[in-house]
Amino acid sequence: MLIREATDRDWSAIWPFFQPIVAAGDTFCYDTGTTEQQGRALWMVPPPGRVTVAVDDTGAVLGSAKMYPNQGGNGSHVASASYMVDPGLGRRGAGRALVEESLSWARGAGYRAMQYNAVAETNVHAVRLYRSLGFSVVGTVPEAFHHPTEGFIGLHVMRVPLGPADSGGTA
Repeated sequence: MLIREATDRDWSAIWPFFQPIVAAGDTFCYDTGTTEQQGRALWMVPPPGRVTVAVDDTGAVLGSAKMYPNQGGNGSHVASASYMVDPGLGRRGAGRALVEESLSWARGAGYRAMQYNAVAETNVHAVRLYRSLGFSVVGTVPEAFHHPTEGFIGLHVMRVPLGPADSGGTA
């Protein structure tokens, strides 16, 4: 498996799994009716953000990640990221590879931590993966997410320290 920078052409491979994941409404805080144009704007973030894809040896896109400063200004030393893996192509390690690569990118870019602001507490596979990579739940916002079958559930804020910035700061 290869993790590489996404290109504009990769969107046509991301959209087919992005759309049903978002439409399901059980993991992301995106409008379930997000159009392709809106989805592209949400996912294909400009610099200083970064978008990657995980591809198999045939070149098929298994999943994608977007990473970016969690906040601007005085909060820009903390990174954030989001991940999507094609449900039909899961269980191949693409999710773990995407998270690991985003952590490596964030360390290399001088971020002091990676923080996820909205991990649905029912997304147990993602929570387990993030914990296995050193993240901890620093808080849960009660009833902050309206899950389509579970009702109002909590959103975890998860964080992993990355160490002090080597260059004294980042984007």
